[in-house]
Amino acid sequence: MNMSEAKAPIAKKIPFTLEKHGDVRVDNYYWLSDKENPEVIAHLKAEKQYYDSLTAHTKPFQELLFNEMKARIKEDDASVPYKQNGYWYITRYETGKEYPIYSRKKGSLDASEEIMFDGNEMAKGHEYFSIGGIAISPNNKLAAFGVDTVSRRQYTIRIKNLETGEIYEDTIENTTGGSVWADDNKTLFYTKKDEVTLRSDKIMKHKFGTPAEEDVLVFHEKDDTFGTYVYKSKSKKYIYIGSYSTLTSEYQYLRSDDPDGELQMFSPRERGVEYSVSHYGSHFYILTNKDGATNFKLMKTDENATTSDRWEEFIPHREDVLLEDVDMFKDYYVISERSNGLNQIKINRWDGSDSYYLPFDSETYTAGVGRNPDFDTEILRYSYNSMTTPSSVIDFNMRTKEKEVKKEQEVLGGAFDKNNYKEKRIWATARDGVKIPMSIVYHKDTELNQETPVLQYAYGSYGHTIDPYFSTVRLSLLDRGFVYIVAHIRGGEYLGRPWYENGKLLKKKNTFTDFIDCSKYLLEQGYTSPKHLYAMGGSAGGLLMGAVINMAPGLYNGVIAAVPFVDVVTTMLDDSIPLTTGEYDEWGNPNDKTYYDYMKSYSPYDQVVAQEYPNLLVTTGLHDSQVQYFEPAKWEAKLREMKTDKNLLMMDINMDTGHGGASGRFESLREVAKEYAFFLDLEGKVTE
Repeated sequence: MNMSEAKAPIAKKIPFTLEKHGDVRVDNYYWLSDKENPEVIAHLKAEKQYYDSLTAHTKPFQELLFNEMKARIKEDDASVPYKQNGYWYITRYETGKEYPIYSRKKGSLDASEEIMFDGNEMAKGHEYFSIGGIAISPNNKLAAFGVDTVSRRQYTIRIKNLETGEIYEDTIENTTGGSVWADDNKTLFYTKKDEVTLRSDKIMKHKFGTPAEEDVLVFHEKDDTFGTYVYKSKSKKYIYIGSYSTLTSEYQYLRSDDPDGELQMFSPRERGVEYSVSHYGSHFYILTNKDGATNFKLMKTDENATTSDRWEEFIPHREDVLLEDVDMFKDYYVISERSNGLNQIKINRWDGSDSYYLPFDSETYTAGVGRNPDFDTEILRYSYNSMTTPSSVIDFNMRTKEKEVKKEQEVLGGAFDKNNYKEKRIWATARDGVKIPMSIVYHKDTELNQETPVLQYAYGSYGHTIDPYFSTVRLSLLDRGFVYIVAHIRGGEYLGRPWYENGKLLKKKNTFTDFIDCSKYLLEQGYTSPKHLYAMGGSAGGLLMGAVINMAPGLYNGVIAAVPFVDVVTTMLDDSIPLTTGEYDEWGNPNDKTYYDYMKSYSPYDQVVAQEYPNLLVTTGLHDSQVQYFEPAKWEAKLREMKTDKNLLMMDINMDTGHGGASGRFESLREVAKEYAFFLDLEGKVTE
């Protein structure tokens, strides 16, 4: 690649002094955070142009990759129908169209289809389009739905008559999109967002047919480290209002048949106590970490005595098994667990006459309970996939133990055979002696040696686990000789809650050193060499990439940091930025010097130094609400100023969209094609 063809845009330096705890930081690129400044937009456009010129030679190859990935996807696809309140609901796609069609059938799947929403019609005239939170009234006649056409996750709720097709004048702006109907088919509860921070902070009550200005405030979450949401119990008897922060939760509730009644407190928040509530019969069941139950336990309490001092143990805490979820049915309750990193599903009869685990025999896989809105049924719907096995949706009869595969993801194009791929789990030893698991997949013809290209991926924050899942898109890398690895580093919850606790706050650096130690293990074991090792992460995983290339730049040939959170200290000190205050429990509050110093010691932007860095592609979106565009823009400007190598440094900025990228079903594949082309180009594998 000829670097002289295009000149890298150099951002001007305007020193801006930031002082905290007597520590002075000078940010030369702070000015880039002003989106209204024409010079900022000009700089971003220059970056985009620079990226386009450096990758122009890969454009035909990107198109080839895009078409190859698209060809594997069934265009006229449909979800497995699920039953709710007498109707079967289906989401389907039509060939050549980007957006879903939401439909339903009354009583039986042989009934005629009613189209509720056609996303393709609704998206016309919009660069970005997303429909969310479809809520059907109890009498099945009305649907509330949310629409976002900007990509800042601010939805406008409207109401549609499903019998006449009329969309009513009711217009509720700046919401999360979701809503809940009371039993009267008139009252709608929804979540409103703060205009500036986008925090979900108010639960409102709307009466169908009245102006939104008259909506009543039901609950205002005033603590800016908490968000709030509203939903209905599966039994349909209660409407819950939840408040949550990273470490603490609280619920209030009222009866669905009494929407104007008084809100009842379930159990007041206690710092560090998380709980969630399910209703069955005359009891509530509570999944909680109360009393030091790090991996959670299940408790129960009488409907009329809900405070935590009345809760009784139902399933005790276990040191080695994470209790993730519970699903209630009329005759059964189903427990979702994670043991040694793997999902387990346990089925129990309420009367105690039967209790067993679903059998999964693979070494590494992902299984999870699916959507089961029907309460009075003996069928459990769950999903199963692995890195070599396409996803399937299975209906399991909990009484007869018979299973029926309702749908297996089709991989079109004729070339896919799961027996052509190998998957396994390997364990690296971290510098503190802890064993770190990795899930790995590759084509059976790929030889593992120093010339083998390996892409190592991870996220590693918020206790969010990246499971070893199947991807049709990834086949484009595997079929070209790449090994793909998910590193289950600390900060996620793969090995239970302690795995998360040991990768956050003042132990956050474990996340970064685990990733590096996994890479070192791959090099030591001869899977690859630094010339052929690549890394990728997005959002908080982009922070991971930024930290890793500061700490161990020589391990990788190329890195992609997608929508990266890299200016940790400045962002965490600015509580006007969307979502900052809710993050204190994850990263710490830098208003406290201990956290400030620790954060600064790994913040990718603050720690950029004069050294050689790997080839780097940064991606972002101008309207991103989760990680503001200026973080990657500033980081890249500073890297360009400081780095001592001649490697690639490019930023692909989408001037139209936000955090999730493009909204259309296939358009997002273009972004993956760009990312894969970056890695394959560095490997010399770009073909026409």
